[in-house]
Parts: sequence; C-alpha cells; structure tokens
Amino acid sequence: MNYISGHFGGIKKMLDDGKYCLDIIKQNEAVVGAIRKLNQMILKNHLNTCVIEAIKGADLKERKKKIKELLKVFENSKNI
Repeated sequence: MNYISGHFGGIKKMLDDGKYCLDIIKQNEAVVGAIRKLNQMILKNHLNTCVIEAIKGADLKERKKKIKELLKVFENSKNI
C-alpha cells in the first residue's frame, strides 16, 4: 500500500510539473500493476481463510454464498 500511495504522489507531482504525458501513463500503468498484485494477495488470503472456513463448515448456505461471491468478483474483474 505504501508503494501505491507513493506512486500516486509521484504521479501528482509529474502532472503538476507538466511532465511528458506518456511518462505519466507509464507511471499509471505501474500503479495499475501494483493494484493487481495487491488484489491477488488479498484474494489468496481470502481463499486461505474465509473460503476454506466456509467449505469446511457445516453451513451449506454460507458455502454457496462464498462461491457466489468469488464468481461475481471474477465476472466483474479481468484484473485478478
């Protein structure tokens, strides 16, 4: 998160300083890549905690809910 936050500050400075547009876009792409990586880390944690707990649990409704949530995330995002 600090990396992403720092990049945003750098991009703002580049914009304020009137830097070359394509250089700014390259920095934006670095942020997008970092956010994708963060999402992957969060998803991995979610799978290893919440989802495993729901699958091991006796509550069929909760299990189906977790699966539905995961499917919805993947349907709505091409960046994970």
